[in-house]
Amino acid sequence: GKPLMDAGRPKLAPPLPRVLLLAVAGATLLSGLWVGLIRLGWAWPLWQPALVALHGPLMIGGFLGTVIALERAVALGQRWAYAAPLLAAGGGLALISGAPAWVGALLMTVASAVLLFILLRIWRMQPALFAVVIVLGAGLWLAGNGLWLAGHPVPLAVPWWVAFLVLTIAGERLELSRLLRLSQERLLLFAACVVLLCAGLVLSLVDFARGVRLVGVSEIGLALWLLRNDIAWRRLKAGGQARYMAVCLLSGYGWLAIGGLLAVVYGGAMAGPYY
Repeated sequence: GKPLMDAGRPKLAPPLPRVLLLAVAGATLLSGLWVGLIRLGWAWPLWQPALVALHGPLMIGGFLGTVIALERAVALGQRWAYAAPLLAAGGGLALISGAPAWVGALLMTVASAVLLFILLRIWRMQPALFAVVIVLGAGLWLAGNGLWLAGHPVPLAVPWWVAFLVLTIAGERLELSRLLRLSQERLLLFAACVVLLCAGLVLSLVDFARGVRLVGVSEIGLALWLLRNDIAWRRLKAGGQARYMAVCLLSGYGWLAIGGLLAVVYGGAMAGPYY
């Protein structure tokens, strides 16, 4: 009867908490953009001078971490999963409010650990290559947050954070590309780029410059793979929102390739314009 039907429904958080989480993510985004403009040389006021060095954590952990974790929590449909976006949003608020950086780092580290557990649960329900890639991305976010929490400089953690975003998107696009029935060779090429990315991250811990350059090579490879194999090309003819999203994705792959090229050329830069 009704109890059995209710038991099968996702346990979603009430709408208001979800809206509040998105509002916090938006505030963190605006703060990160403000700080980014200051880093570019704009002489704007700043309520917390320490935020100048925290542009990356605000954008990746506070904003994107909250949004991605919230999306995964909704997908899983279990209330405990909302701890991930709540902790990520709390980390962003802690940084904005002027709390010690380690507080924000701790909250975001725990958030990434919860997100990793969420994605492992989803992977168990749907084991596939794309799910492995997305799980790996969350693991890299956790590793980057761990480096930051342990006291390492933010630039050392940035490649790990970037890899989290790249693999999250690449994994999602790989899932949709199954409609194209890609050959085994193309899937192996995709996997090789992912392995190369992880190898570069590990190498960056002992040789930052060479590791970042290897990460850059893998990013160029992933960008080229996505530009060649993404289903977005077929959506260009659809018009409307579908076309808009396809254009955004394809241009994003172009920027990923440019970012990878810059990493190859200027790998090792930890400050200044090249960084």
